Amino acid sequence: MATKLTHEIRREIVIDDEAFTVVISPDGLRLSRKRFRFGREMSWHALWQQGSSDDSSTYGSGGRPVPSGAPAV
Repeated sequence: MATKLTHEIRREIVIDDEAFTVVISPDGLRLSRKRFRFGREMSWHALWQQGSSDDSSTYGSGGRPVPSGAPAV
């Protein structure tokens, strides 16, 4: 069973040899360069809406990714 997300989770990732901070919160995601306050944010609702507008060749029924070479359902 999954644990409910009630507080922010911060993690560091590296993209093209540059450090970034990823913040996962109950409101959504934020990605910013390390030691910078501002970055890119996306709410969970906006992320879900963006995913539902994709064509069915990428996502099959239920929003699951379709393996490459497999027919879309």
